Amino acid sequence: MLRKIIIVAVMVAATLSAAYAQTGTWSGKLAVQGTSLTLVFHLDDENPTIDSPDQGARGIPAQIERPGAGKVIVRIPSLGARYEGQWLIRQVVGTFTQMNQSFPLTLTPGENKPKRPQTPQGPFPYSQEEVTFANGDVVLQGTLVLPEGCTRETPALVMVTGSGIQNRDEELFEHKPFAVIADALARAGIATLRYDDRGFNGYDGNINDCTTDDFKNDALAGINMLRGRFDKVGVIGHSEGGTIALMLAAEKQADFIISLAGMSISGAETLVWQNRLALVAAGLPEDTVDTYCRLIGDAFDAKNSGTPMPDASGYDLPDALKQNYLAVLAQLQTPYMSRFVSLDMRPLLGEITCPVMALNGVKDMQVEHELNLGAIRKGLPANEKHVIESIDGLNHLFQHCTTGATSEYRDIEETFAPEVLDRIISWLLRP
Repeated sequence: MLRKIIIVAVMVAATLSAAYAQTGTWSGKLAVQGTSLTLVFHLDDENPTIDSPDQGARGIPAQIERPGAGKVIVRIPSLGARYEGQWLIRQVVGTFTQMNQSFPLTLTPGENKPKRPQTPQGPFPYSQEEVTFANGDVVLQGTLVLPEGCTRETPALVMVTGSGIQNRDEELFEHKPFAVIADALARAGIATLRYDDRGFNGYDGNINDCTTDDFKNDALAGINMLRGRFDKVGVIGHSEGGTIALMLAAEKQADFIISLAGMSISGAETLVWQNRLALVAAGLPEDTVDTYCRLIGDAFDAKNSGTPMPDASGYDLPDALKQNYLAVLAQLQTPYMSRFVSLDMRPLLGEITCPVMALNGVKDMQVEHELNLGAIRKGLPANEKHVIESIDGLNHLFQHCTTGATSEYRDIEETFAPEVLDRIISWLLRP
């Protein structure tokens, strides 16, 4: 009789566990082409959603079916994807299917969020103001950080994010590098303005029609606002924001600038280099990589010169890369990409007369450190205040890393290397 009671108890526990498996938050890692991709399932009856935090995607609508016996089916219509799993000893074991490809995916309870120990936590020894400023019809929202004892003589910087629509903290995978930098600068007596990119809080126009020049003018509007309160105003920009800092310096709009992984060679050269790295990492043969890079390089040259685009049929490439090339051609029709491939700071560097700090990580896999810093060294007029430096062991986000690959960004707990913060502060405060 006791044995029967135990068996019944186990069956009841299994039934309750199976029911729990179909609710709440569950997460797992999907292995796709050598990359680990985290998926988070919020199995709420009223509003089920999926997150892909590694891709910065959250709240993707989903549909749930519960056929019974611990089985769960989750459909994600917008992605053309489906997950089918079965409760099995405190986890859900199943298969994720998308585009006729299936991948094993095991879910465990909760979401394993990486730690972000550098994210600033109050109370703060400085004040913060929510501000707005305008570039024409575009109203931008931001945070002005004012150190204790702030006066007109306090150095102030506008912070400019990299490419893509980002918030004022340049948030990525719950890293908030601009918040970390602003906090460190404020504690050292330096004011900053960081702001949400146009489009982050809504935009009346078509964001795809905006170019780097538009984002540069947004930053200039921030500079003009700060000039009403400070005597010396500079720019600190990351990635595309670093390029924008160089553009503003060439236009004599900034009193000093810091370019963090900013591109100074052409956008066309940068994109070819990025594609080469990606194809090599995917294991493609060297001759195929060379041919594809030559094809897109020819396309970028044609776009810049206004000549006809090359036909992929004239290049010995697999069909998949020819299809990818068609996507490149479509992107080149957008104002943003059309302008980006023509960007080249080298002819403008000689116009820069203000002090420049330019830093890159040696393991940067998005903006090649030697070519870009080399161009800056060669192109800038002599100035004893310039600091142009590659820093060993750091990636594009200025994190200490293993390889520099973008797939590492989320798993690294460090948001921004402390020694780089120290370099920046020392440079800004020197006489």
